[in-house]
Amino acid sequence: MAKYLLNIRYFLFFIGMTLIILTDTGCQSLGKNSAKPDNLPIETGRIVILGFIPGMPQSGETGIIQSPISGAAFMAEPVDQSVADNLTDRLFSRMLGFKRYDLISSDQAKGVLFNAISSNQGMRDLEIFQKTGQAFSADAVMAGYIYRWQEREGTNYSAKRPSSVAFELYLIRSSDKAILWKGRFDKTQKALSENIFDMGLFLKSKGKWMTADELAELGIEELLGVSSLEEHKSDH
Repeated sequence: MAKYLLNIRYFLFFIGMTLIILTDTGCQSLGKNSAKPDNLPIETGRIVILGFIPGMPQSGETGIIQSPISGAAFMAEPVDQSVADNLTDRLFSRMLGFKRYDLISSDQAKGVLFNAISSNQGMRDLEIFQKTGQAFSADAVMAGYIYRWQEREGTNYSAKRPSSVAFELYLIRSSDKAILWKGRFDKTQKALSENIFDMGLFLKSKGKWMTADELAELGIEELLGVSSLEEHKSDH
């Protein structure tokens, strides 16, 4: 019986590897919960990178909430502002690879954003983002929400609880609040034995249990498209 079960495992492993090779999911297999968007619009010139905002206040309770923009549901929990700021810095660093864009950092925009919020109480987030973009004569604003940030419990090769991260990102046109581009990442790392179709993530992590920071970095790359970044770099 033990030999039979072992053969079944090898068979499933072989099938999983074959599917990955045939469908080229090795670089896209961050799971069914992540949506890979199209490339960023070329016509967008100046972008204000507002980055990520905690989707739930510190006083909130873990549970399912809806995105203020898309209405999509996320399993969320309170996320510290420092985590959101760190992820925003990573986003900005990645966006610098798109040489065709003139970027305004979140640090530059903080004052304007604060004034827009304080002077427009009750205004929807989309309108706040729009006003911030207009203040900088920007074509668009890139902003989003971080809903979950669970750090792994354990080590690289032994984890009692895996990392789990969820966030979404939007590119919003300043003139009319139109959403030009959007991306969503909602991922909890799983052991390969639990989900053989997560082979792509398994290979990227080199078989290790990733930290939340590493998982989020992979998510940013997935949404923006690393190949696109390299492409843009080579154009200049």
